Amino acid sequence: MGILTAAQSIFLSLGLLQTQNHDQNCPRINSPTPEDERQPSASSSSKECPMKIISTTEAPLHEEAQTSVISDEDSDLKNLNDSLKTLAAIFPDVQVEVFREMLSTFDQESRLAVVTDSLLRHESKWVKSRYKTGNKKALPEVKDDKTLPDHVGQFPVYEEFRSTSYKKAVKKILIQEFKNLSRSTINAVLADFNHSYTLARPTLIALSSKSWRFSLATLFKRKKNMNFLDLGYHPLVIWQSNSHETSVPTLRSSGCQELDQEIYESFIIPLQRLAIHKQKERDYLFALHLNYVEAEQNESLHDCECCYTATSFEELTACDGGHFICFQCVRKSLNEAVFGHGWQRSINIERGTLRCVAAISDDCSSVIPVYLIQRALRKDKNGKNLLQKLDERLAEANMLKSQLPLIRCPFCNYAEINEPFNPKSKTSFKLRIVSPVSFNSYLIPLAGVGMIPLFLVYILISIILFFSRFSLNKFLVSQLHSSANRIRRNRLGLKFYCQNKLCKRSSCRYCLKEWSDIHVCHESSMQDLRTQVELAMSLAIKRTCPRCNTSFVKSSGCNKLTCVCGYQMCYICRKNIGIGEGYRHFCEHFRPNGGKSCTECTKCDLYRCEDDEIVLRKAKQEAEQLWMKREESLLSCDENFRKVLEARLKKEDETFLLENRQWSWKIPTKELIIDALVERLISV
Repeated sequence: MGILTAAQSIFLSLGLLQTQNHDQNCPRINSPTPEDERQPSASSSSKECPMKIISTTEAPLHEEAQTSVISDEDSDLKNLNDSLKTLAAIFPDVQVEVFREMLSTFDQESRLAVVTDSLLRHESKWVKSRYKTGNKKALPEVKDDKTLPDHVGQFPVYEEFRSTSYKKAVKKILIQEFKNLSRSTINAVLADFNHSYTLARPTLIALSSKSWRFSLATLFKRKKNMNFLDLGYHPLVIWQSNSHETSVPTLRSSGCQELDQEIYESFIIPLQRLAIHKQKERDYLFALHLNYVEAEQNESLHDCECCYTATSFEELTACDGGHFICFQCVRKSLNEAVFGHGWQRSINIERGTLRCVAAISDDCSSVIPVYLIQRALRKDKNGKNLLQKLDERLAEANMLKSQLPLIRCPFCNYAEINEPFNPKSKTSFKLRIVSPVSFNSYLIPLAGVGMIPLFLVYILISIILFFSRFSLNKFLVSQLHSSANRIRRNRLGLKFYCQNKLCKRSSCRYCLKEWSDIHVCHESSMQDLRTQVELAMSLAIKRTCPRCNTSFVKSSGCNKLTCVCGYQMCYICRKNIGIGEGYRHFCEHFRPNGGKSCTECTKCDLYRCEDDEIVLRKAKQEAEQLWMKREESLLSCDENFRKVLEARLKKEDETFLLENRQWSWKIPTKELIIDALVERLISV
């Protein structure tokens, strides 16, 4: 017994065993639908809520208490967050991380004014290329849309200053969850992500999976690799069995209400939705099978007139001519029409629906009603996306058929009529009210004197056009109306708001790029690419000191990093190595063949850092793919074309600049001249 107790204590110290009881290593979620969303189910009829949160005394907490966070921040923390919002509104193109560092550096007295003045005077010194790009920062796959900023001056909650109670609770939970990682590693990761539990957990999972302790735990406990939603070993989640012998997660209180809400919304709610979705799918498939069996027993099956497959009446549609077509044939025909080459043959654009696809009716000109199409795609996995693409193609075909002037969103199929609103008061043209010193006061008398020869020319041109069956008056009026429409359209501004609910992005009407304040048209695309790639690569290898929150990147040297505040950490595992450890943290064995891992120990290498190259290459590829996707409407994704642009960008000699200046001036067109005269002389 003594040997067994000693072995158990060793495994507990290494984090290979846990004293907390779980139902299973990876419990299965099979929970019924909540009462307010439940539909008739063939497998369950319980009225219990599948998910709940319990406190440390096992007393259940209401969901209202989880969704309403009572702010316990002191006045200084509130002032810091208010200053953060003010700076984000003043400098919308700078990352919030810069403001947090500066507000933490300066004293409390006149802190906001000092930070603003420093950014205005020495922006490059403080920002250090940490500007916002057009794409939003990547978040974990489970996130709520409410956490994203809607307009200037707002930013997600995880960018704010965190309270002391929240930081302590997050650190305590992560230490309990990742016992195979050192506390200094956890502190370094939390410093990188502003102590956000939801953002720091994926990085800690990745670091934990590379640890040798995790490998031993996998061997002894058959523990699978963790993912973001894996709660089988979470210290705050208890898996309990309900009346249906299924495991449901319940959340214990961590002592911080803000952290409880974050865990509940980031983990419990997605698991609840996933369980409900899977339960509905099982119920639907079971109902289909049961209905088919009953129809087969009662000899009530019908043959599809397209594929000749026997199916139940509930799985059939019918065209206006009475031909029966099954749901499967409708889905395949629509998929081929939308994504293939069957659009002209299978789609009736006037009716906006599918033509009859029955094999025995080649001459049938009927269509399948729209509500039957929607019913056939309602329960399909890709039915919603297929209906959306069908509506987009129908709208595109009708817009092209209308031949109206359109302005389009460069990121989706949304379009608006490019004609400004003309009120009745603007149907007639009036001269501008002139002041005594205006240019018009001199122009009108001169125009009256010079009208005599022009009037003779007007009569001559009118006679010629009269015999040519044209009217000079109609020509001039049409030119005035066209010029007035162009002027009104230009007054709308260059910013275009997309009203598509799935897009909601702003773009420039002139250069068709995504709008970002302050917007500059025709900005160098390759310069934008280089900036975005450099920013992504620097963020990928960035390290943050957990003591003073200073961010830095290692450019050269060994993996022993020393911050300006004296904190020492390992660049690879981010562990604190300043308390008597130092260089002993790294491998000291001799290697005959350099450039390979040590075969005698698992310590970190002093100079070798293979992971950085992989991380940089991956970040570079992701940044280039995001840029190519954003610039798809303007630039080709061809590799040769990209190399030509890069070579042209590097050519910055004087000859090249003079060449551009020679072609910078253009001869004004007729429309520009008419618009300038109309805007100056006529009130539009």
